[in-house]
Formats: sequence, C-alpha cells, structure tokens
Amino acid sequence: MSVVDDIEAKKDITRDELQYLLEGNEGEYLRQRAVAVRKAVYGQEVFIRGLIEFTNFCKNNCYYCGIRRDNRQASRYRLTAEEILDCCQNGYELGFRTFVLQGGEDEYFTDDRLCRIISSIKSNHPDCAITLSIGEKDRASYQRYFEAGAERYLLRHETADEAHYRKLHPREMSLQHRKECLYALKEIGYQVGAGFMTGSPGQTVDTLHEDLQFLRELKPHMVGIGPFIPQHDTPFGNEPGGTAAMTLTLLSIIRLLLPNVLLPATTALGTIDPVGREKGLRAGANVVMPNLSPKAVRKKYALYDAKICTGEEAAECIVCLKNRVKNAGYNIVCDRGDYRNRGIENV
Repeated sequence: MSVVDDIEAKKDITRDELQYLLEGNEGEYLRQRAVAVRKAVYGQEVFIRGLIEFTNFCKNNCYYCGIRRDNRQASRYRLTAEEILDCCQNGYELGFRTFVLQGGEDEYFTDDRLCRIISSIKSNHPDCAITLSIGEKDRASYQRYFEAGAERYLLRHETADEAHYRKLHPREMSLQHRKECLYALKEIGYQVGAGFMTGSPGQTVDTLHEDLQFLRELKPHMVGIGPFIPQHDTPFGNEPGGTAAMTLTLLSIIRLLLPNVLLPATTALGTIDPVGREKGLRAGANVVMPNLSPKAVRKKYALYDAKICTGEEAAECIVCLKNRVKNAGYNIVCDRGDYRNRGIENV
C-alpha cells in the first residue's frame, strides 16, 4: 500500500509520512486521491464566498500581519454599515449567497454595532449565509452574533505548536485562548473554520504535524491555509515566503484527513502563482473567495505584500472567475455552499 493510500484509509498521518509527502513523493497520486475524495462529497461544484474586508484597524500586534497595531504606515479605514450592506447587495446581484465579513480586531465595532449589521444583512438576504472572521471574542459575543444571524466563523489558529505560536505573536496573545475560542464556536453551533500559514517563520515538519493533528481533533467544517507572504512593514518583512508547492501538498493531505471539509483555494495562493487557485482546486480545494470590498479600500487591507485585489480576482469579474474555474474542471454554483456531512465509501 502506498503512503497516500495508508493516510486515506486511516484518516491520519505520521510525522515521517508528512515529511515524505512534503519532499514531493507520490505528489501526482496524492492530488488524484484528494480530487477523488472531494468529488465524492461535493461533485464538480465550487462555492464562491463574497469577501468584505470592512476594517483594517486591529488591536493585536502579530509579527507577520500588515494591519498589526504598530504598523504606522498602514492607511486605516472602516466601512460604514451602509457601505457593508451595499457590498452585500452588489454581491447578491452578482450571484453570491455567502458573505464573509473579515476585519482586524477593531474595538470600534462593538457587539451592538456588529449585531445590527448582521441582522440587517440577514433581513435583506434571508437566503444567504453570513460568515464572520473577526478574531478572538468572548463566548457571550459569539453567542450574540449567532443569534443575530451569523452561521459560520473563520478563526485560523495559525499554529498548534506553543513554541512556534510564541515566535509569531506577542506575549499578550495565547494559543490556549485561540483554541478555546474555536471550541466555543463549535459548541454554540457555528460552522467553524481553522487554518494556518504554510512556510511561516519557524515552521517545521514537526509544527506542521501538530497542525494536522489539531485539525483532526477539532474537526472543523472549513480549513483555510495559504502561503506565508511577508509584508515589508512588519518584523518578518525580510523573511522568505511560503511556496505554492508546499501549500498544494497540504491542501491534498487535509482533504484526505477531513474528506467533508470546505477547503478554499486562497487569495494568497493566487498571489504567489498566477494560476495558484486553479492548482488549488486541482489539489482538492472547493471554495474561492473573490473580493466584494469597495475598490477604494482593497489595497489598504494589506495583510501581506503584492496582494491581488483587482481584475479577475475581484467579484465584479464573476464571468472571468467562472471561466477560470471551468478551465480547472469545475463549476461555480450559486449556492450557500454549506458543509456536507456525507459518507464517501468506495471512492
């Protein structure tokens, strides 16, 4: 039995198996199996999420992030509630049925403000799903957002290794708290997304193995991974970036470990490779997240350098995106794109 077959059968991976695959062994077969598993659950469908980056203020100071608190070069902005609702209306007319509200941990957006925005979106578009990606909050806040109409929450854990977490984050942040947030979100009833950067400073095969084991334990509904890309105004501005090859290998591995997971081909992957997202779809991914944010602010949400934010990556060019996805062998569907908990026997 090949290593890939063994991983698929047991839904687990050893540290040595991970290193073997990251070295490029069985690469084509790994992708073939990931695609077969993905098709067994989701067919040829690719789900689109309309990304609305509504604030680039953040109270945190993560060493890798371009909107970190101490970056004095960042051009800060906040969208108004009306602008957010306009983004949703535009997205709805383009065919989006999931809206992702993403932003830094901005204390201006209190629970009351956020709940009013969530309720308004749900009132205007009751057939749509609302995903939040706004960082660590207390359980009571998560509960309020859920009751207001949010159904999904993305909170990348970034690394499951304590020592590695300390290399990426300031002392006031806690891996334990991050994990507690993820478990609280699951208990409340959200479809939950975790994830990590590939190739981040200090990452090793051992830390990546811990990431994969944490994902197996958490069993998230979504996993977002993308290559680390340095941002020049951060402490990691001169660090080497992650690679598309590693990211694609890990996408395929995650598909085998968590067959039902919703797995984006991320903007970061498309940033370091012009056809990176198509390659991601061919490696087992089944979600893309075009940008619905107003054009005037897209360049300001600079988590990393050279981020793609106009042209075919933007939500307005949905026809271009559909063609690119079709060329990869899949079809964009006008659908909420919920997690599917179905068996995949005899794939």
